Amino acid sequence: MTQPIADPPPSTPGKRRSRRFPFVSQVEATWQEADGKIFREAGQATEVNAQGGLLEMKTYPAVGSQIELTNLLSHESSHARVVGVRRNSEGRLLGIAVELLVPSETFWGMNFQLKKACADLVKMEYDMRWSPIDQRVLRDFRDAVDHVRKTAWAVQEWQEREARRQDPYTVLPLLTAERIRRATQLCDLISTAATAHEMTRETVGIDEFFQAVERAHQSLSDLFKDRKT
Repeated sequence: MTQPIADPPPSTPGKRRSRRFPFVSQVEATWQEADGKIFREAGQATEVNAQGGLLEMKTYPAVGSQIELTNLLSHESSHARVVGVRRNSEGRLLGIAVELLVPSETFWGMNFQLKKACADLVKMEYDMRWSPIDQRVLRDFRDAVDHVRKTAWAVQEWQEREARRQDPYTVLPLLTAERIRRATQLCDLISTAATAHEMTRETVGIDEFFQAVERAHQSLSDLFKDRKT
């Protein structure tokens, strides 16, 4: 260790602001000691949330130190502060707790975001059983979840075909078919909303949507021009 790590004062109950999620994220920590020496140490974060996480490394900075963390997968960097240590029942050091100076939902990568989304969906599924919900909002939510489910399946298929040394681009027609299905569904819903006078010329984004529909119509017209009589 570069410096002895002192245990921090007792933490204030309720200080942790969001749930931590257990998974491994490869990181690199860089910090400067009081004598000016620069340390760079690779390690892994094993429990994280948007505010920080628990780091395991061979060499640790002292509590109170400011460090620069780099996610070795995304190469995104963030500054953090060492706020404490964690030991097991025998007193063996398990890691240091760090707090990101600027909380981030993206720094730890997509794995963290997916785990957090899963936990949020489980809680939402429970809450939905007892809460009154507008049917239109519920329908939009179901459609969005279905779209995400199919996208996740396509991504998994892509990765598995790459692992088997098969052509992953064979997944693309499936993604295109899903986009067409979703676009058709959304257009039908927008047509229903227009008929019910739920939108006006002042509706946010209506001009951009109209232009997008015109571009799509032109592309489809070119695609089907051979079928015209």
